[in-house]
Amino acid sequence: MSESGAKFLCLVSGGIDSPAAAYLMLKRGAEVELLHMDNSPYSDEDQLEKVREIRDRLEIVADRHVELTVAPHGRNQEMLEKNCRKGFQCVLCKRLMLLVAVEIARKRGAQAIVTGESLGQVASQTIQNLRAESTGIDFPIIRPLIGLDKIEIEGIAKAAGTYDISIRSASVCKMVPTRPITMARMESVREQESRIDLQEMVGFSVEHAERIRDPHRPRS
Repeated sequence: MSESGAKFLCLVSGGIDSPAAAYLMLKRGAEVELLHMDNSPYSDEDQLEKVREIRDRLEIVADRHVELTVAPHGRNQEMLEKNCRKGFQCVLCKRLMLLVAVEIARKRGAQAIVTGESLGQVASQTIQNLRAESTGIDFPIIRPLIGLDKIEIEGIAKAAGTYDISIRSASVCKMVPTRPITMARMESVREQESRIDLQEMVGFSVEHAERIRDPHRPRS
């Protein structure tokens, strides 16, 4: 069944998985807009350029325009690090990304958010953490890679032509704790969230989100 006419907002990093997820949705005929949460200064400086190249590659394989929006996330990471227990950094980081994505998706008329999560690949992707990260979010979240292993995902990325871009320099988030929580309970997440102004943080990222335009592209 084709998803032609549907619009999805895909959270995309410079890694392997999320571009593969975006590619799968594009293959279904969906309209896709990419959202990159800019983690600077806590990620490699070339991440935005990699995401631009990934967007360009996805446009080639899909043979249609793909919008790219970038929203600041480094400030939120810093506020989490200063105010919350270190072990919750990854769970709270992903929860903030999803909340920002929901607001931008609604602004852009998207029907769902797409992520590149695969069950158990990293600390934020255990079933317990996925549940905690999305609890209370009244918006569809699609995870097309959820049951695939790393080899299968790499195969999709190679088919999309994004694999070589993603592996060019491995990005390591400088905020990842030594011992991240892997079985977060929502009560504990709520307690950590009480230490920050969650809505202000989401609002800041949404307000400063910017569509990245190539000067040679026609404006849609």
